[in-house]
Amino acid sequence: MGKEVKILSIETSCDETAAAVLSMESGKGFPKIKTLSSVVKSQLKLHSKMGGVVPEAAAREHLKNIRPVVEKSLNDAKVNLDNIDYIAPTVGPGLIPSLLIGVEFAKALSLASKKPIIPVNHMLGHLYSPLKDKGLKIKDLFPMISLIVSGGHTIIVLMKNIKEYKVLGQTVDDAAGEAFDKVAKILKLPYPGGPEVSKLALDGNPSAINFPRPMLNQKNYNFSFSGLKTAVFYRLRDFPKTKPADICASFQEAAVDVLITKTLRAAKEFKAKSISLSGGVAANSALRAALQATSYKLQAKFFVPPQNLCTDNAEMIGLAAAFMLHNGYKPKSYKQIKADPNLQL
Repeated sequence: MGKEVKILSIETSCDETAAAVLSMESGKGFPKIKTLSSVVKSQLKLHSKMGGVVPEAAAREHLKNIRPVVEKSLNDAKVNLDNIDYIAPTVGPGLIPSLLIGVEFAKALSLASKKPIIPVNHMLGHLYSPLKDKGLKIKDLFPMISLIVSGGHTIIVLMKNIKEYKVLGQTVDDAAGEAFDKVAKILKLPYPGGPEVSKLALDGNPSAINFPRPMLNQKNYNFSFSGLKTAVFYRLRDFPKTKPADICASFQEAAVDVLITKTLRAAKEFKAKSISLSGGVAANSALRAALQATSYKLQAKFFVPPQNLCTDNAEMIGLAAAFMLHNGYKPKSYKQIKADPNLQL
């Protein structure tokens, strides 16, 4: 085993102010990673009143919360900045007013403490989040097909090994999570809408309405959920007495069907030994159950992070930073770091 290092990670890509401290010891195979603290300050109440995330309001809350959240994460880990080896902020993608708060705070800490920075792609945090503490041999995991499903992204990734990955496809318009939220707005459900749609779907008939499955049979791994959302709008306009629970269940069935079918096709094509699911929509029980069942049919291992690592958090950012270090990444000076709201995986 190599030397143990400590990472302070910071996440402010949207509306959660989060910080975490992780320790990492590199060696052969998987790095040995421990979470020493993880703090998340939610802005849910504020944005619930507004019916969605308002970037400027989110940034103001981040500005107010960032210092106490970081201080609490250090205190909870029983360390101070002197004990930290690297600072790892989310640099993108996300809302630029929100990202700037976390990135500039991290740069100020780096300047004051002379600690180098590991700039982390938020989506890389999701990609690595199912792989914490698996205790498995790398040869048993890869190739892995990873489905990342969040409010802003729907991506299928081929992980060739612990270091190399390739994006196979992604959404060409609305992400799956975005479609869930927009359907919730059409149905006038409370914010955040995605979980409300899933909850209402439990009381509905998933076969009640045959909603379209966009791009299902196209020979690629891209997604489109805009047309599915529009189909829900027209269904309510033309049949206003349709039970909302049936709409939710049928919509969810169509969305999950597309996600599972494309993931299954990728797993077969690339002879995947395992399949992983991550991102905010990974908390959806119907999607989890369907992808797990699909994995078992293929005799592939299935990985999904715990609920607290599905939604935005700094623990997954620290986890990605640890894997980056383990894979040979060279940390940077604060002068080389900037936020990029359109950063690609």
